Parts: sequence; C-alpha cells; structure tokens
Amino acid sequence: MTRLELLQLLIAQARANGFEFKRWYCLKLGLPWVNATEAVIALEKHHRYYSLLFSHEFATSFWKPGSRITFQMPTQTFTRKMADGKIGVVHRKGYTRRSSRENAWLYHLREMAAAEDPLRYMRRYLRVMEDLDPESPPKENPLSS
Repeated sequence: MTRLELLQLLIAQARANGFEFKRWYCLKLGLPWVNATEAVIALEKHHRYYSLLFSHEFATSFWKPGSRITFQMPTQTFTRKMADGKIGVVHRKGYTRRSSRENAWLYHLREMAAAEDPLRYMRRYLRVMEDLDPESPPKENPLSS
C-alpha cells in the first residue's frame, strides 16, 4: 500500500466519522481547494500529512470518543528471563485488539508522537481486505490486461 493510498483511507475513515476535510484543508493549510484527490496528493507530496495526523480535529474524528475500535497487533519475537533463570525466546502470534477509551484520541496522539513512523502507527488501525485473508492470492489488476 502506498503512502497516498494510506492517506486516502485514513481521511475516508475520519470523514465517515464527521471530519470535514475540505474545511480543515483550507483553514489550517491555507491552500486553495481543487478537489479531494489533489488535496491528498498535495499533503503526500510536501509531507504535510503530519499536520493532518496530529490535528486535534482529525484525531477526534478518527478515534471517536467511546466508540469501539479494532486493530491488529503484529507478531512479536523477543527474549526474556524465564522462571528457571535461563534466557528464552518468546514468540507471540499477532492478534486482534479492541479498545473503547473515552479520550482515545489523546492517548493515540501521544503514542503516535512517540512512534518511529506515525503513518505506520495509523496503519494498524485500518481494517482493509488484504489484512483479513493473508492466504488469498493477490488480485490481478484489471487495467494491466
């Protein structure tokens, strides 16, 4: 998934929850509005998507207060000291996690600020078809025929 596609999905999810992207784009960035696609391209091209991701308006819409959100925790492998004193390797399978915090958007802004890549952090909270069935073969592009 490209950065542009990821931004489009993030904005679509926030807009479904009441985020007014056009209003935010014109007021906060001060850029002229052409259409939604051009606006997302401009955000991605000039790395202005950080102002979107850390915007309180976007965050409150993306993580609605009190609503249940579902996200995937990745597979983890780490070492730790076992009960018998030996150092062992622990393999933890990925799992689905649900959360329903009242002020989830504040928590996620703090976590995103501490994350190495904010877009990768946000990606965990999108449910897309390619994540649901990892064994299915990739679909052919109908435009390539």
